[in-house]
Amino acid sequence: MGKLDGKVAIVTGASRGIGQGIAELFAEEGASVVCAARTLHEGDHMLDGSLDRTVGRITEAGGTATALTVDVSDEDSCNELIEQTRTLYGPTDVLINNAALNYYIPIVDYPASRWMRAFAVNLHGPFMLSKAVLPDMIERGSGAIVNISSVGAIGPGRGPYPNAPRRVGGTMYGASKAAVERFTQGLAEEVYANGISVTCYSPGIGVATEGTVHFGLSKSLDDPDREPMSMMTRAALLLATEPLDKVTGRVTYSQEILKEFGWIDEAAGLGVDTPGTGYSRL
Repeated sequence: MGKLDGKVAIVTGASRGIGQGIAELFAEEGASVVCAARTLHEGDHMLDGSLDRTVGRITEAGGTATALTVDVSDEDSCNELIEQTRTLYGPTDVLINNAALNYYIPIVDYPASRWMRAFAVNLHGPFMLSKAVLPDMIERGSGAIVNISSVGAIGPGRGPYPNAPRRVGGTMYGASKAAVERFTQGLAEEVYANGISVTCYSPGIGVATEGTVHFGLSKSLDDPDREPMSMMTRAALLLATEPLDKVTGRVTYSQEILKEFGWIDEAAGLGVDTPGTGYSRL
């Protein structure tokens, strides 16, 4: 028996990386999974990965999944995704807000249009999708929204910075993810009485994906200096399935939360060896 038997889950950014991994695990655990992203076919994006590939892997393994394209920066597209999901499988039980965008440009050179676009994907998308699934969740008195943040939400601290390396592109991404963490706790408080959990987590050490490899943040997809993808996928499952009062409002890290709930024996990284953001400690 799977932890998500009979449940309907939406995973954004499911064409590759963490989103793909979560979608595959959720399907293995019995969920009907809507895999949502912009990249439908292999070759549509500069990075490897597509919704076709993710859904193919799920169905080959005996799971249930459907690919739906979405632009999470557009409210009409977000609403259409929720409506299509309801038509296919029924109301959404679990929403994973994983889709993210960064251009890796220093602020002095950052085009305002790209800044707005990135914030629209990273912050406004989770807001619009959460707003769209909430009526069904409120009506049924249950549901889980899991937002994925980043180690980038932790700033460099106060200056001076006499020997600091040039931080290229981290400011916008970190700011948007810090906002997601605050959004998480605010929404969690708002919908607590409705039985809906809202949580947020980041990798404890960082995880290798097609994107981090492309931008030189990981050596390879099996980079030994990064944590296994299973830490991120299992942490999503934990936050989506544990009882409301045990998890809602948590801003945490993959290995930290898995160790706390006894899903792994040993843990390292943020939240374990070093503190995380201020929100993770509230």
